[in-house]
Amino acid sequence: MDFFFQPEGIAVIGASADEARVGHYILKNTIGGYRGRVYPVNPRYQTIMGLPCYPDVESVPGDFELAIYFIPARFLPETIRACAHKGVKGIIIESAGFAEVGHEGRRLQEEAVRLARELGIRLWGPNCMGLVDGYRRHVFSFLMNDQVFELLKPGCASFIVQSGMLSAGFMLMMLERGGIGISKMLSVGNKCDVNETELLEYLINDDSTGVIGMYIESIVEPLRFMELVRSTNKPVVVLKGGQSPQGARAAASHTASMAGNAEIMRHMFRQCGVIEVFDVNELMDFVRGFSKTCLLKGDSGTAIVTFSGGGGIITTDLLHARGLPVAELSPSSLKALEEVFPPWMAPAHPVDIWPAIEQNGYPKVYRRCIEIMMHDPNVDSLIVHLFASRMETSYLNGLVALKEECGKPVIAWCVGNGEKLKNFKRQLEDLGIPVFEEMVRGVDFLASFKKHCRRNRNLGRDER
Repeated sequence: MDFFFQPEGIAVIGASADEARVGHYILKNTIGGYRGRVYPVNPRYQTIMGLPCYPDVESVPGDFELAIYFIPARFLPETIRACAHKGVKGIIIESAGFAEVGHEGRRLQEEAVRLARELGIRLWGPNCMGLVDGYRRHVFSFLMNDQVFELLKPGCASFIVQSGMLSAGFMLMMLERGGIGISKMLSVGNKCDVNETELLEYLINDDSTGVIGMYIESIVEPLRFMELVRSTNKPVVVLKGGQSPQGARAAASHTASMAGNAEIMRHMFRQCGVIEVFDVNELMDFVRGFSKTCLLKGDSGTAIVTFSGGGGIITTDLLHARGLPVAELSPSSLKALEEVFPPWMAPAHPVDIWPAIEQNGYPKVYRRCIEIMMHDPNVDSLIVHLFASRMETSYLNGLVALKEECGKPVIAWCVGNGEKLKNFKRQLEDLGIPVFEEMVRGVDFLASFKKHCRRNRNLGRDER
C-alpha cells in the first residue's frame, strides 16, 4: 500500500481557495509537506495557491497514483471511473454521506467498492481524516490547524483511528501537548475497503513504527488481527468503542460498524496480547509511555523516589493493587543513601528524600538517590516523583543514560502548575522519560509494560 504513503502524483478533488472550507485545508496540507506533483481539481477555479486548477479529473495532464476526494458522495462512482483512466491506485475519501447515513448511503458505498475492485483501485475511508506521516511530512488530511507542520515531530508512535473527527482532535491534542513523536496517523472511517487489519500489518512491517495505538469500533478480520498481534514484539494498544449496547448502536450510525460482543472481544485481546485501554487520554498516555520505554532486563521490584511520605505510600498501594512487587532495597543501597540523608533519619523504602533535600539540595540528592537505586540488583524499574516548580531537568540528565545502561524503565509523576509544569514535562519527555499527571495512570502503564515484556520474553523475542 505504499502508493497511499509515497504516491507518484496526487489530485485533490474538491480543492478550494476559500479558507473557510475543508477543501482549502486538504490542499494546503498536501502541498505543505508533499514534494511531488499536486493537481487541484475544482471547476470554479483556474488556479489555487499558485497551482493550475483543473475542472475535472479527465483534464489533469499526465497520470497520478493517489486522489484525495472531498466532494459530495454521489459523485464517487464516476470519479472512480475517471481515476482509473489516469492510472490511479488509491483514493482517500474524506467525504461523509455513505453507509453511516442509512440505506441509500450504504448502497452507494457498496457500488463504489464493487466498481473500484473491478478497476483495480483501493479505497481508503470514506468518512475519515486520511493520513499523516511524521517522517515524510505528508499530511493528506483536512486537519484545520495552521501550525500543523510546526507541531508535527517524527517519532515511533503510530495510530489507527476509526473516527475521522476524533482522530483529527486526537492528533491536534497530541501535537499541541507534545511528548509523542508521530510516525503515522491513519484514519479509516467506514473502512469500506482498506481496513484496520491491513494497516496493522503495514505498521508492524514499518521500520519507523515502534508502538501502535488504535481506536476501533469493529474488526473486519479478527483471526488475522490476532495472528498479527501475536506475530510482533511491538506493543499494540487498543481503545475499543461500542462496548455497551447503546455504544454499539451509536457505532452503527457513526461508521456503519457492527461492534461485536464486548466480552468476546476482551477475551480475544487478552489471548493475543493486545494492551486494552478505556479512554482517549489513557490511549495517548500508554502510547507515549511505550514510545519512550524500551527495555526491561530484570524481573524484581519497583523502586520509588518521592519528596512526600504520603505520595510514596499511595504509590506503594497502587503497585500492590496492580500486582507489582515493591523493591526490597539491598543493605548496601540503604547504606549508600546515608551519604545524603540527615543523621537523624535512616533511609527506608519508599525513599522519602525531602529531609535530605533540605540538607543537601535538589541536584545532589536526586542524582545520588537515583544512581543508587538504578544500580540496585533488587530494582527492575523506578518511579520518581518530581517537584516541577522547584527543579531543573538538568538534575535528571544522568537518568536517561542509566535507564538504557541498566535496562530499567523509569516513569515520572510531577506536581507544579502553569507554564513551569508544562515546560518541565516537555523537557523531561524530550529526554525520554514519560511523565504522568496521575500516579494511577503511571502505575497502570508500568503494569502493562511489564506484562508486555514478559510476554515477549516467553515467546523468545527481544523486548522491542
